[in-house]
Amino acid sequence: MEANDKTVKLYYNTELDKLRMPEYGRNIWSMVEELKAIPDRAKRSEQARAVVKSMEILNPQVHSQDNYEQKLWDHLFMIADYDLDIDAPYPMPQPEERLARPMVIPLKKRPIKANHYGRNIESMIDLVAQEPEGDTKRAMIRSLAIYMRQQYLIWNKDSVADETIFADIERMSEYRIHVPEDLELSKISFDSNFARPGLNLNMGQGGGHKNQRKNGRKRK
Repeated sequence: MEANDKTVKLYYNTELDKLRMPEYGRNIWSMVEELKAIPDRAKRSEQARAVVKSMEILNPQVHSQDNYEQKLWDHLFMIADYDLDIDAPYPMPQPEERLARPMVIPLKKRPIKANHYGRNIESMIDLVAQEPEGDTKRAMIRSLAIYMRQQYLIWNKDSVADETIFADIERMSEYRIHVPEDLELSKISFDSNFARPGLNLNMGQGGGHKNQRKNGRKRK
């Protein structure tokens, strides 16, 4: 903001130069610009250390990173647009390093076998399939089937047969899992609510207001 005898000039961010590293704010940018204008190299280097210390105070989370001191000095040079002649403890990074595209990490993607179950269920099925036969695997299959039934009821029908869930487990495991013929799931309570996430969020509040109005009319 500039002030004359009778007028005040306000500057907005849209009128100012774009920040190269917005996370440090415009005050740090102004400090770096002032730093670049110092004619003495020794004094400039001394003030650069003070600016880096200010950057560290503004971003304490940087301490969780490896080589955080070097990262701060790298950021100082980036804010200065790589135009800063100082004695720094670390070499100035090259602009090309920042413009280089990161290495692509190859991911093994495969289509989800059943969208209403999700990919996590497929991972659980793979783990169960690797378990040796026995009581532990039987208990894991039963717990998995109960959870899958809940997911099925959220996104599909009001009821589902246990045999449907068992068939899905065997099919999704590519028949590496064989559900025991005598396996039974616990009965579903009539009070169970398998509504989709995010739906009927205000039903409890609305119902409460209705009950209050209804009870109020009765008391009258």
